[in-house]
Amino acid sequence: MSVFHAFRSASADREDEAGREPGDPPARGRLRRVAAWTATTLACLLVLFALDAPDRFDRLTPGQFVRIPVEALLTVALVLVLPERARRWVAAPLGALLGVVVIFKVMDIGFDAVLVRPFNPVFDWSFLRPGFEFVDTSVGRPAAIGLTALIVLLVIAVPVLMALSVLRLTRLAARHRTATGRTVAVLGTAWVACGALGVQVVPGVPLASGSAAELAYDHARQVGSSLNDRKVFAKQAAVDAFQHTPPSQMLTGLRGKDVVLAFVESYGRSAVEHPEYAPQVDAVLDAGSRRLKAAGFGARSGYLTSSTAGGGSWLAHSTLLSGLWIDNQQRYRTLTSSSRFTLTRAFGEAGWRTLTVQPAITRSWPEASFYGYNKVYDDRNLGYKGPRFSYATMPDQYTLNTLQRDELSAPKRAPVMAELALVSSHAPWASIPSLVDWRTVGDGSVFAGMGKGENAAWPSSGRIRGEYRKSIEYTLNTLVSYMLTYGTKNTVLVFLGDHQPAPTIAGQHASRDVPVTIVARDPAVLDRISGWGWQDGLRPARTSPVWPMSTFRDRFLTAFGSTPSASSAPAASHR
Repeated sequence: MSVFHAFRSASADREDEAGREPGDPPARGRLRRVAAWTATTLACLLVLFALDAPDRFDRLTPGQFVRIPVEALLTVALVLVLPERARRWVAAPLGALLGVVVIFKVMDIGFDAVLVRPFNPVFDWSFLRPGFEFVDTSVGRPAAIGLTALIVLLVIAVPVLMALSVLRLTRLAARHRTATGRTVAVLGTAWVACGALGVQVVPGVPLASGSAAELAYDHARQVGSSLNDRKVFAKQAAVDAFQHTPPSQMLTGLRGKDVVLAFVESYGRSAVEHPEYAPQVDAVLDAGSRRLKAAGFGARSGYLTSSTAGGGSWLAHSTLLSGLWIDNQQRYRTLTSSSRFTLTRAFGEAGWRTLTVQPAITRSWPEASFYGYNKVYDDRNLGYKGPRFSYATMPDQYTLNTLQRDELSAPKRAPVMAELALVSSHAPWASIPSLVDWRTVGDGSVFAGMGKGENAAWPSSGRIRGEYRKSIEYTLNTLVSYMLTYGTKNTVLVFLGDHQPAPTIAGQHASRDVPVTIVARDPAVLDRISGWGWQDGLRPARTSPVWPMSTFRDRFLTAFGSTPSASSAPAASHR
């Protein structure tokens, strides 16, 4: 006899559980008994779901529920020995706590599906605003507001419903003490035996489960380590190999060059190796390599491991520019309120005009001052008059054309170092522009008719991977075309992915690696990185070296002639 069957039989009790009152007609009594049985069944299923549900997206299968949760056995055993008043005081808080565990499981599943990691209760509340804005621009303001209201309602309702469910079930357990005690003894013995022997009814799913308690413990421990991370990060940030390098000894191998550093949204290793994308994306890269070589350009490519996946592009940007591992919002805020020496500041102190082009930024961006930009271009001052392409406020071609028109075409100027965010490959891939003649880009009106607006419908599940691939192809073709049209001997292009796309696109268990490429016409530039072991061309080889993204700043500065400070050692920046 199982716990469920004991509860089901108990739900048919005549007066106290069915709720029948003296004088009730038989039909009404039967209706009350059915309602009571249904409520008990739903409470039991809700509690079992809460206890056995996984906390990872790829484990969300029916087999995960073929388990014996030890938390249920211990709770029932406890209420059997408690007096009635104490039982209520114990059952209700335990139920509410289980509701909180369910909320954390849902958050973990959501974060795992998008960002390939569990939810962090200390750092990750800051993702709520970007999440709202993403839904707003992708689906529409009503949907974003409705989803927010639903989330708030569930956060309140789930602990309450779970507390009521546990109270109901513990009352039944106490009322049928003997049968329940025997059931708990049998299942408890089975749990111990199955745990000792590693019994699995479903492959990979132990029958003896304690997943809810494990999750609660893991998140509690995570809170402690997250709070301590500030001290750990402060020690890492305090050591900087280049902070005190004189400007005359900085980036001597790039003097007179315009350096364009472009982050390509969601351009991960999967784009060049996953069988659904690689044939077409690799063809674009190989064709681009041939075209650039014919025009006198060379290229070298490798891999970097991003500090984030699925989203959080700003974490990757700050990791590469600061030389520190920025994988959470607390580190990002600590970094951007510090005096850390960034790659952009290195160029600025050495005589370059530094700027950034961020078409997805639509409001004030106070962190810009930390990076040391002389100029910030964003959605508010880029002058774009064309249609919006879902999340992307403008096509990547317009972003690059604005850089060329407003900065790189100016006569008698200092060399420019520009950091760009290319966002045409941002989810939801619902609207992808086409390349046009660079001479016709103008204010972007030429793109009229291509975009579907900011609330364009997501591609269907059968099309979304193909649309992602097309967006990557578009941006890569745009970069190649830009260099062929405007690149000179004094142009150096560095482009890389910010992070892998979500697992639904990249595939489960994908790495966090992103391609990185340096393109230049001056062979002396690529000679500087000949010892890196990178692959010739725009496509990195499977065997190309993989470095943490946080090491790029120091490697780049060293390769191009910067001299480390005598008083500092390189920072221990990776994890």
